[in-house]
Amino acid sequence: MKIKPAAYLFALVILITGCYSTASGGKKFGLPRKDSFESLYQRPVEELYDAAVRVLDHNGNIFHQDRLTNTLSARVNTTTVHVHVTASEDQPGVSRIKVQCRRSMNRADQDLCAELDKQIALQLVR
Repeated sequence: MKIKPAAYLFALVILITGCYSTASGGKKFGLPRKDSFESLYQRPVEELYDAAVRVLDHNGNIFHQDRLTNTLSARVNTTTVHVHVTASEDQPGVSRIKVQCRRSMNRADQDLCAELDKQIALQLVR
């Protein structure tokens, strides 16, 4: 009988600790952590989006692509990657990209985020 209150308490803690926001605007179950990189580039949104598509296609499999909201979702090895490209509101001619990476068990993967962000920047030079 002592197990039931402990199980209820554990379930309540899991539900309260909760959710994190994805780069594409959705919500997922997991602990909120530093799991993303944001960068600014003096390039049009379309050019930055196309560079992100090439990098994610080279490194993994894209499973969601939305040109209207400029969002991408892909699997790179066992990591889920979300990318969101927007125009900077305060700086004209500047685009912002957010790369978010989560491994299994919703653990953040900052190393992969940094690597993908760097590859996107290098793709813009080509």
